[in-house]
Amino acid sequence: MTLGSQETLGREAAARTTGIQALTRRGIAMEAAPQRSTARFPDGADFRIEIPSVEGPAVLRAVVEQAAAEGVTINRVSQGSGAMLLSEQELAEMAALGAGHGLEISLFVGPREEWDIGSLAQSDEGPSRGGLIRGSRQLRYAVDDVLRGVDCGIRGFLVADTGLLELLAGMQKDGEIPDSVVWKVSAMLAPGNPLSVAQLERLGADTVNVPSDTTLGLLAELRAATTLPIDLYVEAPSSMGGVVRGHEAAELVAVASPMYVKFGLRNSRPLYPSGLHLASEAAAIAREKVHRARVAMEWMDRAGLELTQSGPGAPGLGIPEPAP
Repeated sequence: MTLGSQETLGREAAARTTGIQALTRRGIAMEAAPQRSTARFPDGADFRIEIPSVEGPAVLRAVVEQAAAEGVTINRVSQGSGAMLLSEQELAEMAALGAGHGLEISLFVGPREEWDIGSLAQSDEGPSRGGLIRGSRQLRYAVDDVLRGVDCGIRGFLVADTGLLELLAGMQKDGEIPDSVVWKVSAMLAPGNPLSVAQLERLGADTVNVPSDTTLGLLAELRAATTLPIDLYVEAPSSMGGVVRGHEAAELVAVASPMYVKFGLRNSRPLYPSGLHLASEAAAIAREKVHRARVAMEWMDRAGLELTQSGPGAPGLGIPEPAP
């Protein structure tokens, strides 16, 4: 784009009528927006972008390629099948890719109840138990899963069990796990009230995924209760409600910042546990999530709220530290 065309677009944007203005002129009252958050990431940014269900090196490469093609900065990718299902070579490859692009790699800790031999988690009433750790044997393997990932250079993990979160944070405090590791509370443990989010902060969480159907008012309540970054699906997979609200991203960030803007994909196939048998579909789904992020960024620019995004390798990200 030439300088002249940039200036023309700038003038057009400045003169553009907004939806709020159009409604106001016609006497239509808008819902009052909560107060804008004054909290920010350590680098002063309002938001970061997260792509979930990045299930292995091939899918991660697809995300990196699509982000370059779309001109989008991805700050974090997360994975849901469990670090335990990746080989050490795959873990090391993901760590190297993440480090090379200033990108946090956050892997789900396994095992967990949804993969275990118990039947309750598989019942109609059981999905809420899927991310929990069952018994001391699973606790032992969960700790080993984290330590194995750390040995391969991974510095970000998703946790969906409060006992495990407290244990891992305690090990980190005692020097058994590097200080650079980031604990991300999974959407499977998403807190829906201020007391719960504050409790997760006390237990050692570094970022907290809140429910995807959270309203602006509830977001403001949660933000008032914690200083932690809030992770929010602006598009959720169908299994988590299927909300599609990328066009609202600017308002959501303004109220919840610092916020990870997270892109699932409605109407896509379930991927967990993933593997080579689903590699092509997982990559295609991940590419579309990056595209959804590009579209949401356009909506954010149009909102005129002057929101800023963190760049690669920003402070507070769990950037991998590959072994020499």
